[in-house]
Amino acid sequence: MNKAADLVEDRNDGGNVIRLSGSLAIACLRDLPDRLDAVQGPVQAIDLAGVDHMDTIGAWTVHRTVRRLGCDVTGASDDARRLIDAVGELDEPVPIRPDYVHPLRRVVGQIGDAVIASGATLLGLLGFFGATLIATWSVIRHPHRFRINAVVQRFEVVGVSALGIIGLMSFLIGIVIAQQGSVQLRQFGMEMLTINLVGRLTFRELGVLMTAIMVAGRSGSAFAAQLGTMKLTEEVDAMRTIGVSPMEALVLPRTLAVVVMMPLLGFYASVMAVIGGGFLCAIALEIPPITFIQRLREVVPITDLWVGLIKAPVFGIIIALSGCFQGMQVKANAEEVGLRTTAAVVQAIFLVIVLDAFFAVFFTWVGWN
Repeated sequence: MNKAADLVEDRNDGGNVIRLSGSLAIACLRDLPDRLDAVQGPVQAIDLAGVDHMDTIGAWTVHRTVRRLGCDVTGASDDARRLIDAVGELDEPVPIRPDYVHPLRRVVGQIGDAVIASGATLLGLLGFFGATLIATWSVIRHPHRFRINAVVQRFEVVGVSALGIIGLMSFLIGIVIAQQGSVQLRQFGMEMLTINLVGRLTFRELGVLMTAIMVAGRSGSAFAAQLGTMKLTEEVDAMRTIGVSPMEALVLPRTLAVVVMMPLLGFYASVMAVIGGGFLCAIALEIPPITFIQRLREVVPITDLWVGLIKAPVFGIIIALSGCFQGMQVKANAEEVGLRTTAAVVQAIFLVIVLDAFFAVFFTWVGWN
């Protein structure tokens, strides 16, 4: 059983020496801190040769006394001295306010940090894409690893469950495009060109682009949250422990589902937007549906449809990889799940818009305009 802490003062001409003995553990200190506070200088040293045991509270008590009296510590074991030094390093004043930094320097520093973080994220996303390709090749070599049930279930979540919201959104966008276009074209007496605007814009750009944004906000965020929660609960680590590849079991089915469903959803969204535009043309411009369809067939080339269908699976890859990548980066706490989910949506939408701009320039260069 540990002996209670005690102190003895040895007085001499050079100054007092305080000799501590017993256990300097929190359960054995008793009134020792108050007795040390009552000691007045000059004190030459604090002798710890008689100390049997010391914990963090005991070390802090010794350090506080040494700092107050300005004396030395003698007779301490190596472990005790290291513990006293460790608590001493924590005894640093904490500034109430951070040091002043010039606003221009702070802004430039924040921009630099953002650029570095963006570069690291892009590099990580490329590495994650490479890991996905490796997992795909592994599944192709070993078809029995392909999880058809997981893929079909993602088809329903990504595609079937999204038909309602995507259809309604596209229908309303078609109405808005037709209404705004007709208002501007009426100034020149060219209301019929509203059909051209609705048809080409929806099949070529807005149909697949708005679908990608909706899928990124709906499915990409869900992927990040699901995988992030699995990381926190160590389910991903458990899968690795039992020999199951998380890339094959979690990432690949989600990526494949989004890549397959994006062209279908993009075409569906384009058709619904055209229906919305035709509805407004019939109500506001008194253009019969038959005339609308005939004019649509004349002014919309088949290349516009191919442009949308080519972009859709690429957007799907970006959305799925961004969501899964951010979800797999979750660490430490539940707050990270929300941060990574937000980052997944922002990253996916940003990359989709950037790629859409590259596609626009590319298809114009090859003559599909």
